Amino acid sequence: MSGRAPTVAEIAEHAGMSEEEARTGMEALDSFTALSLDAQLPGTGDGYSLSDALGGLDGALDVIVDREAVKPALNRLPEREKKILYMRFFRDMTQSRIAEDLGLSQMHVSRLISRCCTRLRDEALRDAA
Repeated sequence: MSGRAPTVAEIAEHAGMSEEEARTGMEALDSFTALSLDAQLPGTGDGYSLSDALGGLDGALDVIVDREAVKPALNRLPEREKKILYMRFFRDMTQSRIAEDLGLSQMHVSRLISRCCTRLRDEALRDAA
């Protein structure tokens, strides 16, 4: 060995590829340099590291997962119960207002919401198992 790095042409010839393919491969290798999350970012001078730039957990993702998990059970509910849950949780209506709109007592709406939520939770957990 001559003590020098091989040229792109030499690498290409040895690997049986074009020089362009060899250049692309060399560029790809450069993109896989690992850094410690605790390493100070170059040029900051204030001790700022990669770990300082990482985000946290997004609670909104849990809401999406929960909504998707409950969809099949929600689709199996009777229309009136679907409507009550929609009014309560998507239109943010009070139980009293829902009762008034549907001609029911507030206590009956409360029981229906509680029963539906329990049923949805139980079915979603059973489906997940």
